[in-house]
Amino acid sequence: MEAKTIHIDEYIITREPFYQSTGDEIAIFEAAYANHLPVLLKGPTGCGKTRFMEYMAWRLRRPLITVSCHDDLTASDLVGRYLVRGGETVWIDGPLTQAVRAGGICYLDEVVEARKDTMVVIHPLADDRRVLPIEKLGTLVEAPAEFCLSISYNPGYQSVLKDLKQSTRQRFVALEFDYPGPGPGLEAEIVAAESGLEREMAARLVQFAGMTRNLKGGGLEEGASTRLLVHAAKLIASGVSPVSACRGAIAQALTDDPEMLAAVNELSASLF
Repeated sequence: MEAKTIHIDEYIITREPFYQSTGDEIAIFEAAYANHLPVLLKGPTGCGKTRFMEYMAWRLRRPLITVSCHDDLTASDLVGRYLVRGGETVWIDGPLTQAVRAGGICYLDEVVEARKDTMVVIHPLADDRRVLPIEKLGTLVEAPAEFCLSISYNPGYQSVLKDLKQSTRQRFVALEFDYPGPGPGLEAEIVAAESGLEREMAARLVQFAGMTRNLKGGGLEEGASTRLLVHAAKLIASGVSPVSACRGAIAQALTDDPEMLAAVNELSASLF
């Protein structure tokens, strides 16, 4: 029986990702990392949580393993499992185990979407024990000082069935993220830098985003995220008309309701 792991080098970020700080989140994350404290990122979709983690991994010079959580994600998917390959039984480390062994950063994105048994696995890593129990191997893997556990979720989608329990939340240092502000200036800078679009047009996109965000709870589950603005900006920079870019990259991504689509498209037509 042989144990195999994936080479961690592929998870090292070698080029600095673009990230524009909006507060003291970098300093807090670095202090948490230095004190071996896990970090919780909370905020709406597309507001920069994943980019922040990429930037911090580059800044701290640690490999980053990101897991996009979903309904079928189990503890075994994170920790590892036995597989039969070439007639022999092989243990394959899961992404969480890889990150622990390598002293990397494991980022569980939208962790509330995962099955509840995953929380049982991360709890010992998120307190003073800093160990990963691997029941199928009968071992405990101790996390080195360089290891960091980070999770994220969107409070706007929380429900009774999909919310972080206090037993989980109170293990983490929490950082709250939102769309860049105050005012449209910072977000316009980000959109322009990410897409190559001229600053004036980027500012108009941000203004349009603000209009859609005002519709949250009034027909839209979410307004336009910074991510969607960057998508639209890239289309415009490639020669697509602003109205068409907003329709394809933003309106259609936000809703399928014909009346809301018409309302959002009318907003973009009024600006462009």
